Amino acid sequence: MFDPVTFRHLDAVGVGPGWRCWEVGAGRPEVAAWMAERVGPTGSVVATDIDVTWMGTCPTPGVRILEHDVTTDPAPGHSFDLVHVRLVLVHLPGRAQVAAALAAALRPGGWLVIEDADPALQPLACVDERGPDEALANRIRAGFRSLMASRGVDLAFGRTLPGLLRGLGLLDVGADGYFPLTDPRSAVLERATVEHVRGELVSAGLATDAEIDRYLAVLDSGALDLTTAPLVSAWGRRPDS
Repeated sequence: MFDPVTFRHLDAVGVGPGWRCWEVGAGRPEVAAWMAERVGPTGSVVATDIDVTWMGTCPTPGVRILEHDVTTDPAPGHSFDLVHVRLVLVHLPGRAQVAAALAAALRPGGWLVIEDADPALQPLACVDERGPDEALANRIRAGFRSLMASRGVDLAFGRTLPGLLRGLGLLDVGADGYFPLTDPRSAVLERATVEHVRGELVSAGLATDAEIDRYLAVLDSGALDLTTAPLVSAWGRRPDS
């Protein structure tokens, strides 16, 4: 869902032939594969994650896949032209230290692009709460935010990214935000999320099993104009010297 946003920003910083790129917390292969196509045979892409199974059983052409914990393991190289990380740092207690390590892995003039969520900036699942189904969606989304906060997630992290990049000494810092007012893929993401934390929602008294069953049925019906937390994209360039 967010790939077109990411590709637009990576295009803007100039990813092209010969670049050395690091995709942090790669998840699925699409972003790393896009990078590999852009950098061509003279460039290189390394994609890292603590769980690389989502990258597929076969290596993506032009991409080196490494199991890697960005909170504890050293960078898989140095002098990268681009380091990109999406929807990862918000979940990490030491996110500022990790960001500093990512910036340190850049070559002079290299770009760090961080994209992360800001659930507090727009906390609703349905921005147009027309009736009881939308109200239930927003209540369950509030419960999910409560669970995230209890795990140390900074629900207002996205908006801090420009200041974070400037604090790392990066130049030409910019940022923007994106969220769809409605997108069928939001319902797919929402279902996966609710199913994943269903037991925790119920045990914490944030929703009942019956309410979750009703919500999942409404999601499947396609009747909701469902959105996500805003994705804030920020970028900055390491000084040339």
